[in-house]
Amino acid sequence: MKTVDKFRNNRYNFIDIKFVKDVIYGIMNDTKETIQISKAALARMPGYLLYLKNRRAEGTEYISSTLMAEDLKQNPVQVRKDLAIVSHCPGKPKLGFEITGLISDIEDFLGYNNTSEAVIVGVGQLGKTLLSYGGFDSYGLKIVAGFDAKAELAGTVWGEKRIFSVDKFPELVRRMNILIGIITVPKDQAQIVCDMMISAGIKAIWNFAPAHLVIPEGIVVKNEDLAASLALLSKELSVKLNK
Repeated sequence: MKTVDKFRNNRYNFIDIKFVKDVIYGIMNDTKETIQISKAALARMPGYLLYLKNRRAEGTEYISSTLMAEDLKQNPVQVRKDLAIVSHCPGKPKLGFEITGLISDIEDFLGYNNTSEAVIVGVGQLGKTLLSYGGFDSYGLKIVAGFDAKAELAGTVWGEKRIFSVDKFPELVRRMNILIGIITVPKDQAQIVCDMMISAGIKAIWNFAPAHLVIPEGIVVKNEDLAASLALLSKELSVKLNK
């Protein structure tokens, strides 16, 4: 029994994609009915969603909050309260929640059904990787184009997305009504790009540059500090190895 539980728990570990949710939810929240929910509960929702989709793919139709908590190594009471916030239908006795309906409720709550288009500025290695990654679509984010200052990149295609000269950024972003911008430029260019995005109408910025951005009120920003994440990973590994 312990072997099965261990396998199940490992199988449903998930990548923390709450940064995508943060950006999309921050924009969509202005047009949706506000529901009181803690940041911690909100951050758990994408994990529930991925878990439920995996179970549905296996053919499971109903799931209890207790089993979800067991698989995801979370507190059963916490999971039950989280689901009660977003679910339109209560779970059925001895069966639990209907998985397809619960998936729909969570996606609607997070704004994943309202795909948000985004653009990238900085088509280096990281920018190209993000342009090529198709998994963002599942979380309501669609990267539609890239921009770069290098003349030789203008007019090329990467990950089926066209690359434009950065000079065309303001015009194209306004014309396409893009609200999300992704920064993958060097540190010394990050603030310049940030200012350009805001002046062009961008409302949410996902920043991968190792720089602190100065922004006006009303702009949603998520900073990804890859160096800090690596340091945390190394520290956690060191602790485990020294036990």
